[in-house]
Amino acid sequence: CPDVVLATGGYISVPPVLAARSQRVPSLIYLPDMEPGLAVRMLSKVSQRIAVSFDSVTTYFDARKVFVSGYPVRRALHQTDRDAARESLGLSGDAPVVLIFGGSRGARAINEAVRGSLRELLNLARVIHVSGYEDHDRLSAARDELSADERARYHLYAYLHEQMTDAFVAADLVVARSGAATLGEFPAAGVPAVLVPYPYAGQHQRVNAEYMAQRGAAIVLDDADLMQRLLPALRDLLGDRERLAAMRDASRAMAVPQAAENIAQALQDLARGTS
Repeated sequence: CPDVVLATGGYISVPPVLAARSQRVPSLIYLPDMEPGLAVRMLSKVSQRIAVSFDSVTTYFDARKVFVSGYPVRRALHQTDRDAARESLGLSGDAPVVLIFGGSRGARAINEAVRGSLRELLNLARVIHVSGYEDHDRLSAARDELSADERARYHLYAYLHEQMTDAFVAADLVVARSGAATLGEFPAAGVPAVLVPYPYAGQHQRVNAEYMAQRGAAIVLDDADLMQRLLPALRDLLGDRERLAAMRDASRAMAVPQAAENIAQALQDLARGTS
């Protein structure tokens, strides 16, 4: 029998938390998103503690249970040196670096917008593009049509694992979806963003993107408008160093480096019966 249970939401969390309650085992719910789903709302009634990433989320829960932990991320995002990250990815020169990705499977709308304006984009910046496997062949063909100088500025990957941390730290600007990890990883790396909420993910991604935008760390583009608006948005941001620096500072201000330790301490306190 466990001493404590940690759950992060979704229907899969319901049986273990209820089973823990039946055995009088305490549980902690961690909500990474800006709004709780149905499972988290229900489980918050029976769990002893609720951890949230940001202060504004506490209003959904019992004030006696909830606390702000921050969003836990891998420590390397806080500690990796930018020059070392760029060197590891073969990035040289003074041009700004734009990281573009759409999650582990890629994002068709983002990939197509990049493909449609690739030469113009490469005139603005060096590009790290993590396309996902499904679109990689199509983008590889587009890369083959570039000049040698342009190809040297376009770093295309189907997927990045260990080097994704380097890509975050190396970037001056990120173009991405706005899943929950956006709220932790981007601030940890101190990187501003152009966020494109996935339109079929309920409202979670939209709420996440707007939260960062309201704090000056991001701008939000609609998926349907991406072909027309992505290149002008990148041109505007990359051409305004003061604005980009302010967005970087705003992103970094959202980071909570000790988030994992905060959750771990709460779990230890529950297990010992001191919380």
